[in-house]
Amino acid sequence: MTVPVTAPDVTGVDPDDDTPKEACGVFGIFAPGMPVAHLTYLGLYALQHRGQESAGMAVSDGEALTVVKDMGLVSNVFDERTLVALTGDLAIGQTRYSTTGSSTWRNAQPVYRGAEHFEFALGHNGNLVNTEQLAADAGMLPGTVTSDSDLVAELLALELASRSDMDPGEAFDEALAEVLPRLRGAFTLVLADTERIVGVRDPNGFRPLCLGRLDGGWVLASESPALDVIGAHMVREVDPGEVVVIDQTGCRSMRPFSDDVVDPKLCLFEFVYFARPDAVLYGKSVHHARVRMGEMLAAQAPVEADLVMGVPESGMPAAEGYARASGIPYGQGLVKNRYIGRTFIAPTQAMRAAAVRMKLNPLRDSTEGQRLVVVDDSIVRGTTTRAMVRMLRAAGATEVHMRVSSPPYRWPCFYGMDTGVRSELLAANLTVDEIREYLEVDSLTYLTLDRLVEATGAVGAGFCDACLTGTYPIDIPVNLSKGVLEVGDGPAAERTVAVGGNAPEAELPTDAANRLFGRG
Repeated sequence: MTVPVTAPDVTGVDPDDDTPKEACGVFGIFAPGMPVAHLTYLGLYALQHRGQESAGMAVSDGEALTVVKDMGLVSNVFDERTLVALTGDLAIGQTRYSTTGSSTWRNAQPVYRGAEHFEFALGHNGNLVNTEQLAADAGMLPGTVTSDSDLVAELLALELASRSDMDPGEAFDEALAEVLPRLRGAFTLVLADTERIVGVRDPNGFRPLCLGRLDGGWVLASESPALDVIGAHMVREVDPGEVVVIDQTGCRSMRPFSDDVVDPKLCLFEFVYFARPDAVLYGKSVHHARVRMGEMLAAQAPVEADLVMGVPESGMPAAEGYARASGIPYGQGLVKNRYIGRTFIAPTQAMRAAAVRMKLNPLRDSTEGQRLVVVDDSIVRGTTTRAMVRMLRAAGATEVHMRVSSPPYRWPCFYGMDTGVRSELLAANLTVDEIREYLEVDSLTYLTLDRLVEATGAVGAGFCDACLTGTYPIDIPVNLSKGVLEVGDGPAAERTVAVGGNAPEAELPTDAANRLFGRG
């Protein structure tokens, strides 16, 4: 049973938001006798940074699943009255940022499927790269399913329907073993039927998933802080290619993928930007890794300056590290308005310029007359960065030296980030010196890839760095687009790519640099 609270069509995103866009956060809990809906709410709140378009949860009382989902933040979707009505022993939840499938209520998650002999719900973090082929192989017409998550649910439902005479638990195991090896790309999943929750991590482990223990229960979450907030302790990270099944008998593992496809490739940007600083990945502290990135930047690109400042908030740990290693004082040079949502849209260019000021405002007493080192985690399109530099100069900064704690972001991601087409990426079109000129900074340095990996403390563990190198662990098909399953998707359907494991140079607009510099 799916209960739509409301169903607005929210499709806009801020065109001047430079940050990479994560796909989703997922959460699951099996805890008989505990307020699982309230605990899921807290867990999703801790994962809100991973998806801000929609939120939802599915709760089972042992007899039936109830799904509540809506567009917006977790706090917009759920209130005390809604949570009190969601009683049960197990639940899953998801916060979404769309990659495949537009940002509409229909594509909000968890996805639900139900028939006479089964019902289940599914939440997904990641992005499949063989979505179109899977739909074609199953004979699904465009519009039958509208996202890769919806497609996975439909494939599982078809398998379950063919096993209606089996024990539900055995049928679910077999359906997963049949469907999961057919999926290609990034898929961290949480699933629930009326009696169990399931966690799945794809053979490359592109997106994180951890397992936690609660008194009388078990928890699955994209990141460890979601365990901390409900008083659970982390047991371990779910392995790439592992399926974890939790029910009244306890916790067990399945491994439906062949050994030859299991190859750990955690997204390197989880360490750089996506994960919360208090998260643990590959057994390493994300905050400590980000501080180390800053220390290595200071060694790689020293400069004489009066103040080191971080771009709020993800650039601040690296700024601390830069200051510590360089001996230059650390301070705050920008104030961030935390109440400006990611989906804020300004309709005119003048209002867009004002919108950047709404998000970030300089502290004049910290910047006036100062030579600044400004540290950020990444630069995607550069629009916000350029506006920020101009604000700092207007506030009296005499020099601005930009330091970035990751290499140039040159390639789109197809495994769970929505970064648009390659022609929109600043570093795909310009040299570092041209970027320095465009940003109007006195100097610009990006952290090298080898130093970045070393800073994680997990050298050799396995990372995907395709967005930095153009080397994709899984080949990307021609005509992969956000709206591949939707009818009349419009502009999203035009976002196509044609790259393989080692991506060739994509065709770019010949006037890209001219447009960025306002020439020609």
